[in-house]
Amino acid sequence: MNKLSWCLKIKNGIELREPDEHLAEAYLKKAEDSFETMKTITSKEWKITTAYYGMYFSAYAILMKIGVKCEIHNCTIEFIKNFLGHYFSKEEITFLSQALQARIDSQYYADREIAIGIIEEIEHEAKKFSLKCKLIAKKITKEEVSTIRKKLSTYV
Repeated sequence: MNKLSWCLKIKNGIELREPDEHLAEAYLKKAEDSFETMKTITSKEWKITTAYYGMYFSAYAILMKIGVKCEIHNCTIEFIKNFLGHYFSKEEITFLSQALQARIDSQYYADREIAIGIIEEIEHEAKKFSLKCKLIAKKITKEEVSTIRKKLSTYV
């Protein structure tokens, strides 16, 4: 079974819901809050975490605009790869996955060291990724949303 199919079948995976502009805006605000927090902390672990969540909340805003709920981060990334790949390069999607892994490694594993170069890259690139998501959330059309929803419903 491919990853997308698994994400559609698993509890808290990908599911259709009503598109919600207000939630999309709320997630964009959460992203901004994450980046503001990132500026004030010195801990490597929390810099990675806040940078990643700034990216994740920004991407999740697009999902809210489309009407897709997903509580599993890897499934959110899989959705982006499969349904928003025309907006994001493979490198950007890979970067989001790497930032997720760095966050997991830094938060859950005391014995996993994250290279300073990776931390700096995440910190530097996260805001750019977030800005791109914000632009996509603003410019995605109702027709595109409808097309994505129809395509997604064929998998269910």
